[in-house]
Amino acid sequence: MDVRERVGWNVRRLRVERGMSQDHLAYAADIERAYVGYLERGKRNATISTLEKVAIVLGHDVSELFAIPPKDAEPIAPLNPGRRKG
Repeated sequence: MDVRERVGWNVRRLRVERGMSQDHLAYAADIERAYVGYLERGKRNATISTLEKVAIVLGHDVSELFAIPPKDAEPIAPLNPGRRKG
């Protein structure tokens, strides 16, 4: 897993733990919703400023986005469809 995939895994993990949609995260962090999807899939190199905004919205320090997932980590399951509290 490269660093972009690691950051993406952690963004998704923290977002799902909070029950937050990609839309809500994007709106609260003032970034495009599609960009959140790219980040979570490890397809974009985010700036430090963007990562900081995302971490603040998720209620964590930016360093948490770089945490190494456990070796036996499963993919993060999506939230149930429908309206989500944010």
